Amino acid sequence: MRRLLYLFIVVVLMTSCYSSESRQQASQAHDSIRHYGLNYNFVVTSDSLCLLAVDQPIELLNGMSKPESLFVKKDGIVAVADIVIEPNDKVDSVWVELAHDEETVGWIHESELLPKVSPDNPISRFITFFSDTHLLMLLVIMLLLGTIFGFHRLVRKKAKIVHFNDINSFYPTLLTMIVASAAVFYSTIQLANPESWREFYFHPTLNPFSEPLHLGLFLGAVWAMLIVTVAALDDVRRNLTTGKAIFYLIGLAGVCALDYVIFSLSTLYYIGYPLLLAYIVFALYRYFRYNRAHYICGQCGRRIREKGECPYCGAFNQ
Repeated sequence: MRRLLYLFIVVVLMTSCYSSESRQQASQAHDSIRHYGLNYNFVVTSDSLCLLAVDQPIELLNGMSKPESLFVKKDGIVAVADIVIEPNDKVDSVWVELAHDEETVGWIHESELLPKVSPDNPISRFITFFSDTHLLMLLVIMLLLGTIFGFHRLVRKKAKIVHFNDINSFYPTLLTMIVASAAVFYSTIQLANPESWREFYFHPTLNPFSEPLHLGLFLGAVWAMLIVTVAALDDVRRNLTTGKAIFYLIGLAGVCALDYVIFSLSTLYYIGYPLLLAYIVFALYRYFRYNRAHYICGQCGRRIREKGECPYCGAFNQ
């Protein structure tokens, strides 16, 4: 674990290059109304993006010209060339001029633009992908069915599973609690300060120390999740055979996914906070009462839960 802590420190130091100064420069690039500005890059996420080729949007509102429609295909990169406010436009007063290449330059309503694009960076694209409503509904249905079926099979076979028949490692239990806490942090941000999440979406960073406290806690939970996952994988490898380890990890992934769905949704209705406290008490009680190994086998040196026959080497311990 010491090496993992060193790795975490190095990564944080590397990501700190996105300093407060660069954040200030990014903030100056856009006005106080929106989180993007001139020369900001978007990637098209819909099948296509339609731009209207006119000099200014006022020409469209006054019927002065019949615009040519220009299309940018999916995954195409566009840059913001200009932003114009037209108060007399009843559809949307904000017009954005985008440039794909020298020949593909045109205007589009901001309300039509934003649902069809994502900021051109990996973090924002990841957020966009997992924020898709249809995808989330499909994942929830598949997750519930898979978890119920898988949990039933594991219990019948008396297989190792976190919280109920766990291995001698605290990391899987800790991982589930971190995932649940991260889900609560995420939904809390959506409830209390959605505008800060919107700013993070357009200008993301992996450095928790460059963000406000609420975002820093969420990013810290994400980093902790990654580190504890590595530690849990190592302990699972040492405690179980390959076949049993695969089933255990599938069960652990299902529990974590179920935690994320339950706590992220329940927090939106303020139920997630007492539920998280109860879940942490439950997880700690199950581990320390039933799963923690208190003894060491005198023959093989492996940790065992109770005196008597060692489940690993068969030696009898008094």
